[in-house]
Amino acid sequence: MDSTGDGTRAVRAGLPEPEQFEPTLPGPVFAAHFHLSGEPVGPYTYGRDTNPTWTLLERAIGELEAPGESVETTVFASGMAAISAVLLSQARTGDAVVLPDDGYQALPLVREQLEAYGVEVRTAPTGGDAQLAVLEGAKLLWIETPSNPGLDVCDVRRLVEAAHAAGTLVAVDNTLATPLGQRPLELGADFSVASDTKGLTGHGDILLGHVTCRDAALAAGVRRWRKVVGAIPGPMEAWLAHRSLATLELRVDRQCATALTLAEVLDDRPGVTGLRYPGLPTDPSYPNAVRQMRRFGSVVSFVLPDRERAERFLAELRLVDDATSFGGLRSTAERRARWGGDAVPEGFIRFSVGAENAPDLIADVQRALDIALG
Repeated sequence: MDSTGDGTRAVRAGLPEPEQFEPTLPGPVFAAHFHLSGEPVGPYTYGRDTNPTWTLLERAIGELEAPGESVETTVFASGMAAISAVLLSQARTGDAVVLPDDGYQALPLVREQLEAYGVEVRTAPTGGDAQLAVLEGAKLLWIETPSNPGLDVCDVRRLVEAAHAAGTLVAVDNTLATPLGQRPLELGADFSVASDTKGLTGHGDILLGHVTCRDAALAAGVRRWRKVVGAIPGPMEAWLAHRSLATLELRVDRQCATALTLAEVLDDRPGVTGLRYPGLPTDPSYPNAVRQMRRFGSVVSFVLPDRERAERFLAELRLVDDATSFGGLRSTAERRARWGGDAVPEGFIRFSVGAENAPDLIADVQRALDIALG
């Protein structure tokens, strides 16, 4: 196990060996093809297969996912591309897969595609390790913890142990936690997956995803899927993502500290119900979270009495953007029920804490709540 600190690792991750008069992080390589005489062997042959900018980013993410270990990372054009690559590269007609029924809003779209291919899809909630009840005979178990947007946390080690005993592969969507908050491979998972559009890159200006595996054969299947469907990131996006990794610990530590402060403030606030934050000791997810997470994420969720007051709250915020993503430097919040895909009340708010100074952000939230709740 590498004992280097998270911040040091994030700053140095994936950098090439120093070369005189060359930049420490080379710029993006824009190339559809490469010089290739004779036999088509070598690291770079065609732009849909490999790219030097991807290589450095994949190495960097791997160093964060499993410090000091040998893993393989594949980057994708989006988080959904990464999710689809795992599920659709592993499941075949007649197989069964287990998904959370309270996960990311686009998972039902993947479910429809799997079922169209003749794959049986079973679902159960994240909380209470409920997926264990539908695990028998499954090819793949998909875990999302903390879940989005409900913030339930399951016991990953327990689920992995049961799945592997039954011959079932395990993938963990680690988007909300990032590798600095939780390392699924250390918890026994076969695939660690994330939408890096969110916290990992953290600036709200890149669509990106990744899959990391220890097993080379599993990684090869994922990489082959990327080649077949062409779900590749652009070199500029990959370079920007690598640049953004350097500030990961700085961003995440500020976000998590402020998120906990916000949760503590909301916990005593009249008119606010259904508060969830895994790092709050009174939260139902806290016992699991504290065992397997090192940081608890930037997202806090809560419920206001109705749609009207939730929308008034969002409209009154001055330091928070009404937007649908999370994990960025700038705080965002939204009334999640506006999309219609999550089983949440009309007044449900998903709040993603950014890097603003905590007193300023808390004051803004308190003022907006005063106006919205009367």
